[in-house]
Amino acid sequence: MCLAIPGKLLSIEGKEILQRTGKVDFGGIVKEVSLACVPDVKVGQYLLVHVGLALSVIDEEEAQQVFEYLREIGELNELEDRETRH
Repeated sequence: MCLAIPGKLLSIEGKEILQRTGKVDFGGIVKEVSLACVPDVKVGQYLLVHVGLALSVIDEEEAQQVFEYLREIGELNELEDRETRH
């Protein structure tokens, strides 16, 4: 199953909109993602990310709700386990 996962934007790199990337914290796991689809995003905001691409900006409450849903269905633990194996 493929899911879009919320994460908090820690930093932004690059000036060209289509080439900007950011470090995103997914509950302790930090990954670099493309910010091409969210040109107005600011550090500290939450993003919905799918396969390395930030799709939209979401508020913190919505991000926390998604984390709770993932915990309920066991997906958050599975995602964390996959990251520790790599």
